[in-house]
Amino acid sequence: MPWPQGSPGIRDQASLRFLTPTPRPRRAWIAALGALVLVSACAPRPQPSLIGGAFRLVDQNGAAVDQTILEGKWSAVFFGYTFCPDVCPTTLTTLAQAIEKLGPRARRLQVLFISIDPGRDTPAQLKSYLSSPAFPKGTIGLTGTPQEIARVARAYRVYFKKVGDGPNYSVDHTSIVYLMDPQGRFSEPVDFGGTPDQVARQIAKAMNGT
Repeated sequence: MPWPQGSPGIRDQASLRFLTPTPRPRRAWIAALGALVLVSACAPRPQPSLIGGAFRLVDQNGAAVDQTILEGKWSAVFFGYTFCPDVCPTTLTTLAQAIEKLGPRARRLQVLFISIDPGRDTPAQLKSYLSSPAFPKGTIGLTGTPQEIARVARAYRVYFKKVGDGPNYSVDHTSIVYLMDPQGRFSEPVDFGGTPDQVARQIAKAMNGT
């Protein structure tokens, strides 16, 4: 049957012989398979997450802390400030209630509260603030110099901006809770639009790898 006229790349009937598969020796197929495996092994690795990275801060006891604190446990990382009137205390309270519902899994989770207001949030201020019984027990508060805070905020893609003047200024900021896995890698944002039960289920699901 003639090849349809006008087909791209086909000038005459003789050209069809180049499109006809020819039997290959078994060795040729084995060699081709080996080459495919080699190419797969050399393929680019998945890019690391764009969220997270190295940091060096101090905790509420004045001890130096870096990104290795995220290793060994699941971590809920939240950026806020102690003078925050609503979002921060509400988020921390919801997180505390969710952790209570995790049962034995709660031992595998730690909470990090990173201040984006280093001018007022000294280690002593963080320690006082996080001692509230409504907040997650054992929450690690972190602060640092303005430059250190700016650096960690960039690493986590956190927006913050001082609003107003005088001692009673506020700070607009990203209110995402970042769930990090025990290798210190970003897992997913925690959905705080739901109830403590829903938050607990989301964290448990991530821990179970489902």
